[in-house]
Amino acid sequence: MPRRPAALAGAAILALASAAPAAAQNPLDFLFGRSKEQQNTAPAKPAAPAPAPAATPVPPKRPATAAAEPAAPPSPAPPAAPSAPVVTAAAPASPAAPGAPLTDKQIVERANAYFNAITSLVGDFTQIGGDGRRLSGNIYLQRPGKIRFEYAAPATLEVIADGNSVAVRDRKLATQDLYAIAQTPLKFLLRERIDLGRDLKIVEVAPENDGVRVAVEDKSTLGGTSKITLYFDKDVTNLTRWRIVDPQGFQTTVSLANLERNARVDPKLFAISYERILNER
Repeated sequence: MPRRPAALAGAAILALASAAPAAAQNPLDFLFGRSKEQQNTAPAKPAAPAPAPAATPVPPKRPATAAAEPAAPPSPAPPAAPSAPVVTAAAPASPAAPGAPLTDKQIVERANAYFNAITSLVGDFTQIGGDGRRLSGNIYLQRPGKIRFEYAAPATLEVIADGNSVAVRDRKLATQDLYAIAQTPLKFLLRERIDLGRDLKIVEVAPENDGVRVAVEDKSTLGGTSKITLYFDKDVTNLTRWRIVDPQGFQTTVSLANLERNARVDPKLFAISYERILNER
């Protein structure tokens, strides 16, 4: 099947829009097919949290003062036996201050460290579109450049990036459409080295229930700016989900579960056939 022009390439990777039914006439409906009536308005940007007040410094405890020197004995009295030495107990250490909340800089640094420590990732995902439609499946990632979303039935689609292109396959319709990976959101996730502050514009770092979120903008996606929000646990040691709002305002949330990092992944999972249309399995 001939490659689609780059003008269609915007949101192919990582399921930007909610899923159309498996019987959709065109597998691109899965990514681009929602009408404006289905558009979900992106939530207003929440106000940045007020900075935590600085902790009041606590002066260190001073050790007990040494006992005063004993007075000299009267001259007529015989010398007194030496008294036992006075032992001063050490002052207890000040209790450790409760862990201060991470600064914005620390959150971003930890997010970068999390991503850069991953060579591969295997797990489950659940995708919810702005219209409430829900799909699930398996995710496979091999950095740099490779990712696969394998949707569970009744969906018949696969989204695969092989480092050069993104393929959207429909097993039922035996079709395959190709897109440019460079114009897709979250392409930064596939880089060999990730630096959120360099690769994207960070617009917000804020607490989120039991975790934190980092909101970024990617102006290089086709059609305009995509807004991407990454959600981590409170220590920024696990990515729990992401939300994408594409240039048209379509919103998709992908939640992750049962993640296994740096597991061995079969490279065949990321193979794209450029010579033939995918046959129905």
